[in-house]
Amino acid sequence: MANLKEIRNRIASVSSTMQITSAMKMVSAAKLKKAQDAITAMRPYSDKLTELLQSLSANLDADSGSKFSEEREVKKVLIVSITSNRGLCGAFNSNILKKSVSLAENIHAGKEVEFLAIGKKSNDFLSKNYKVIANHSSVFDDLTFDNVSAIAEELMKLFINGTYDKIEIVYNKFKNAATQIVMTEQFLPIVAVATENEAPSNGTDYIYEPSEKEIVEQLIPKSLKTQLYKGIRDSFASEHGARMTAMHKATDNATELRDQLKLTYNKARQAAITNEILEIVGGAEALNS
Repeated sequence: MANLKEIRNRIASVSSTMQITSAMKMVSAAKLKKAQDAITAMRPYSDKLTELLQSLSANLDADSGSKFSEEREVKKVLIVSITSNRGLCGAFNSNILKKSVSLAENIHAGKEVEFLAIGKKSNDFLSKNYKVIANHSSVFDDLTFDNVSAIAEELMKLFINGTYDKIEIVYNKFKNAATQIVMTEQFLPIVAVATENEAPSNGTDYIYEPSEKEIVEQLIPKSLKTQLYKGIRDSFASEHGARMTAMHKATDNATELRDQLKLTYNKARQAAITNEILEIVGGAEALNS
């Protein structure tokens, strides 16, 4: 059994760790509320805009200039992997990295696959074995629509100029503080809406105002920017939810360990006192004999 000093040091160390994890939990809880409100507010708009975009893409003819929905033979793929800049958030980052690697090695096996990292953790991991063309970890320092739009414009240019035939994004979708769903979405080319057991709806009669060309030039880029912004916002809220849950569990484990160490300390202390008493009594009896 460890001596009393060692146990006291362990109790102090565990108590210090427990204070840190408890503080981190409270910080993430405060940030989660703001991040959750932001993603909850923008989801209906983003979903409706994406639905409109897909319906529009399905009904545009080849002469309308819908370069964002151009289907090409997939030879080169870009995967946008969205993680966090920091750890201590459970399996939040590892789930994204596993999914990204699985896409590269299984789904897109035989194709040339490259990555664009949003988040320091994805850049650090993927750059060891794959080509990472850019790292946009700094976007989390000031997460605004304008900053994300610049990344989306970069992706659109890479698709239009033929650098990549397909672009996908991988991120954690926020469900609640304890649950994050790993999502894979096709960013480009735009896919048309298809209902169950039906082909994409190409027969809908749309009236375009002011014109098809202007809609393509304005609505589609805006929708793509919104789609990427929603994915990063989802990931941001999921990160704080995952960290809050992880730090809550860590605090509970530290509390349990501290209580066990205190019990061990008290038992060792009582045993030491009992031994001292026995030694005193034994010495007294020896003197009397």
